[in-house]
Amino acid sequence: MMIRPTVGRVVLFWPILNPGERPDAQPWAAIVTYVWSDRMVNLSVFAHNGVQRSCTSVPLLQDGDAAPISGYYCEWMPYQKGQAARTEAAERQLADVGTTGHSSDPIPVKG
Repeated sequence: MMIRPTVGRVVLFWPILNPGERPDAQPWAAIVTYVWSDRMVNLSVFAHNGVQRSCTSVPLLQDGDAAPISGYYCEWMPYQKGQAARTEAAERQLADVGTTGHSSDPIPVKG
């Protein structure tokens, strides 16, 4: 599943690890400030202490992409992945209705 990045979206930023830093450290919050492509963005990044810095040409991992062995990268938050999956499912259901005149999913009945 591909989520198209847009300016203003929030992503998780994984900084370059320093020697001795744990590989399971928490990501930093980041805001997309420029979109090069579906897999490359510029970010305004906020370190753990709240200090802001900029990072350009940051690889954006999409579903199924492996994290690079070295270098920084960013990825979508689990919530955003879930929202994208629900949107994709709803769009498929609407497409089914548009082509067949009815949904392939049963309509829930209250009772």
